[in-house]
Amino acid sequence: MTYKIKSRIWIESDGHVLLGEGRVRLLKAIDETGSLSKAAKLLQLSYKKAWHLLDSMNRSAKEPVTINSTGGKDGGGTLLTNYGKRLIIIFDDINKNCWAFLDDQIEKIETLDNSE
Repeated sequence: MTYKIKSRIWIESDGHVLLGEGRVRLLKAIDETGSLSKAAKLLQLSYKKAWHLLDSMNRSAKEPVTINSTGGKDGGGTLLTNYGKRLIIIFDDINKNCWAFLDDQIEKIETLDNSE
């Protein structure tokens, strides 16, 4: 028999979600495309939903996660701040370490099954 542990990780700040897998995917897509609109399309989210998620992150974080530039000859865009980029790295590290921990924990059940 094969066991799996299912889990989702998110980070809250004052009762509001700051980061989770979906929000980190959005930040990565913004970093890749330089645009909230393009990131939303890439992730098949409505612009309104993507904007809401990004606004929520920016309000929950200690520093801005993104900066917006307005139009001009090259048009506007959305860029990650250094703080936003560091949040992605830290979240990915936490997530990876959590999964490694959970993999070690599931071995306890598998070992129990093998000892009977």
